[in-house]
Parts: sequence; structure tokens; C-alpha cells
Amino acid sequence: MLGLIIPKGTHILVGDGSEALLLVNEGTVPEPDFKVEHVFSQKNPPTREQGTDRPGRAFSSAGYRRAAMADTDWHVFAERDFARDVTTALGELQTETDLKKLIIVAPPKTLAELRKSMPSNLQSHIVAEVAHDLTKHPVKEIARLLTQGQGLTD
Repeated sequence: MLGLIIPKGTHILVGDGSEALLLVNEGTVPEPDFKVEHVFSQKNPPTREQGTDRPGRAFSSAGYRRAAMADTDWHVFAERDFARDVTTALGELQTETDLKKLIIVAPPKTLAELRKSMPSNLQSHIVAEVAHDLTKHPVKEIARLLTQGQGLTD
């Protein structure tokens, strides 16, 4: 079971590939009170609206056969760009504010993208990472899930 101890002043980034919330605990350890400090969002329309070209074709290395190449998944590129934008903004916030402890909550794929693009000055402030998608949950529910761990597993 997950049961994080989240002291007052700890920041929590809850996000996925297209939206994220930066929360701060203004309550106590036994009674956390998460407040939204910043909202990040990105429009990521369907692939059919992002790319218009048909997939390419290539000759095989032996013979005269041709094979279709896979379509480009523009969502992957958009999610990678979003992760980079969020970590850049967090790095700037860290220098401007008192961001000392950071917990990151994101699906595994997004968590990996955030790790790759995280500035080194911010990496030392990460105290926990949770590989779950909680972006659709209300803020009070996020606090309950992270501190009490009901419904989440390690």
C-alpha cells in the first residue's frame, strides 16, 4: 500500500501526456490540504488532424518487394514536447519560489519522459515518484490516494 508522508510545503506534480497540475500541501502530515499552484495543459488533437501525408513505402533489401512504413504517431511527439515544457517551467519555478521537495505522479510512460527532460537543478528536489495516472481525480481525492494509499499499490 502507498502511504506517503507529505509535509507542509511539499509540491506535487500530477500529470499525464497533455495536462498537469502543480499542487502544494498547505496542510499538515495527518491532514493534507492540497492547493493548485499551477495548471499546465496542451491541446493534442487526433493524429488525423496533425499529419496529412500517407505513410511512405520502401524497397526491401533483397528482391523487388515494397513495404509500407508505419504511420507517424504525432501524439508521441506532442507528449514528449509537453513533458519538456513542464520540466522547463518547473525548473524556472524552482529558482523563483521555495520549491524544495517535489513528488511526481504520472503514468509510467509520462514519468519516463519527465525524467529524461528534468533539469539537473530540479532532480535533487524529487523525494518520490508514483507511477499512476491521477489527472482525472479531484484534488482532495489525489491527497487521499497518496497519503492513505487506498486503491493504489506500489
